[in-house]
Amino acid sequence: MAPNTPENSPTKILSLHNVGLYYSRRQRFRRRTRYWALQDVSFDLYAGETLGVIGKNGVGKSTLLRVLAGILSPDTGQIRIHRKGMRISLISLGAGFVPYLTGRENAILSGMLLGATKEEIHERMEAIVAFSELDGFFDEPVNTYSTGMRARLGFSVAYHVDPDVILLDEVLGVGDEAFRKKSTEAMKKRIKSDKTVVIVSHSAPLLREVCDRIVWIEDGRTKAQGDVAEVLKAYLKHSQ
Repeated sequence: MAPNTPENSPTKILSLHNVGLYYSRRQRFRRRTRYWALQDVSFDLYAGETLGVIGKNGVGKSTLLRVLAGILSPDTGQIRIHRKGMRISLISLGAGFVPYLTGRENAILSGMLLGATKEEIHERMEAIVAFSELDGFFDEPVNTYSTGMRARLGFSVAYHVDPDVILLDEVLGVGDEAFRKKSTEAMKKRIKSDKTVVIVSHSAPLLREVCDRIVWIEDGRTKAQGDVAEVLKAYLKHSQ
């Protein structure tokens, strides 16, 4: 099945207009300065498309996903949600867990924060446990988990919440080889099932394979957006 694109699925579900966001940094003598993680980002997101986000480390890609997820609010510009009640799920290595709670307890809490009801999470708990492959560790405190185990738990919970929009922050290249393959194939199936996906990745081959459009972020600004091949070519040339 051919992926949806703005041409054959023109329903706009989210828009960013000149979005900027800064963090306050403490300097010497109690002075504070502003660090602009995003300065001027604009693009539209369409239902059913897979939008790739590229850029060097530190240019604001992860911050952008947190703005899209509603975790952070922009300081300048505007973000508009065109579809009421839309459920957006961020799958990120940086997703926070409560260390002293078990994997199961964190799965319930995280799922509810992602918009699912407690009943929905309990209904999907067996699938969450099975996909994470944490087995007996699922009922152990998360502070006993390795980074890879936390990534498995976070991915499994967010994946099974089944949101309207999935935000992927560099999670398809982590964990052991078997789980990387499993999670990548699972997301490819989800992408091909008319889900709306925004994916941050440094893997040009992956972005070429799954994306309908690309947004290139440079120094917190939208440098280019549009055709996957053209934007990737310009970005890779610029990065040499």
